[in-house]
Amino acid sequence: MDLTIFAILTQDGIASGAVYVLLALALVLVFSITRVIFIPLGEFLAFGALTMAALQAGKVPNSAALLLILGVATFLQELAGTMRSPAGQVNRTRAISLGMLKFVVLPAAVFLVAKSAEGASWPMLAQLLLTFAIVAPMGPMIYRLAFQPLAESPVLVLLIVAVAVHLVLLGVGLVIFGAEGSRTTPFSDAVFNVGTLTISGQSIVVIVTALLLIGALYLYFDRTLSGKALRATAVNRRGARLVGIGTTQAGRLAFLLASSIGTLCGVLIAPLTTVYYDSGFLMGLKGFVGAIIGGLASYPLAAAGALLVGLLEAYSSFYASALKEVIVFTLIIPVLLWRSIVHPQVEEGDE
Repeated sequence: MDLTIFAILTQDGIASGAVYVLLALALVLVFSITRVIFIPLGEFLAFGALTMAALQAGKVPNSAALLLILGVATFLQELAGTMRSPAGQVNRTRAISLGMLKFVVLPAAVFLVAKSAEGASWPMLAQLLLTFAIVAPMGPMIYRLAFQPLAESPVLVLLIVAVAVHLVLLGVGLVIFGAEGSRTTPFSDAVFNVGTLTISGQSIVVIVTALLLIGALYLYFDRTLSGKALRATAVNRRGARLVGIGTTQAGRLAFLLASSIGTLCGVLIAPLTTVYYDSGFLMGLKGFVGAIIGGLASYPLAAAGALLVGLLEAYSSFYASALKEVIVFTLIIPVLLWRSIVHPQVEEGDE
């Protein structure tokens, strides 16, 4: 390997590692607040990429219909809970009206806007905003439907539910998007030559966007009231509840942030590689390796681990391309062995 090849592989590793960093941060965020290992995060990446590709092709993204279906199911669940609650008639009517607006009216409006995209050529910013409007709200809806009723269950139960949700979304993805892969138009067609190294503008967009989002998340958790509430919930769920922080609302917000990050990763990676309905799972697993390096608790360690995964994947593709996935996932074994020695297992009931 000469210096030029090393520089090219490093560029690719940093670009893909930036996406894995965002996925790792989303996984740590969800787990620290809800104790859910968010395996379906990769599906949001795939849904975001394929929804954007459908809009750019002038087609109606079927994910808009999925959003409406999830919204109606969530409204029915919220309606059943409201009818069982001892709240007064006025509060009950207000809750039902608000639920109708959030889970039926707004998704229906998004669906109608998506229908109008058929045959249209929208600006990229409009396509991006509509993609987020379609895919990101699915996160808190899925939390309400699958995880919120089991919020106090053991981590193993939540993991089993996460696997089930992943399998369901994987099948739904095949139905609504088909087996064909898609790419999207790059956000930047610029090419920069540094000596013998060629740097694509899209790679720079990915890296800069990841850095900006990390900075925005830092400011959000450090400066805003809702961010501090999420941090408090992550530190001590029971204590946060005792001081008046709604842990249910914190879980919904964590899933919204995670699904938004997953959607962003999808639209960032789609111009660089062909995305299929099941591509997100493998990328999400690589983000999970980074999150495991951080112990599913430390954001800086998770980010560093995810970046290491991206670089290791790039270098492995040069030396042993057929085994690069094996090499990447083997990284998790020494990390788990080291953590099992340094941090002995604690029973969940003793925490």
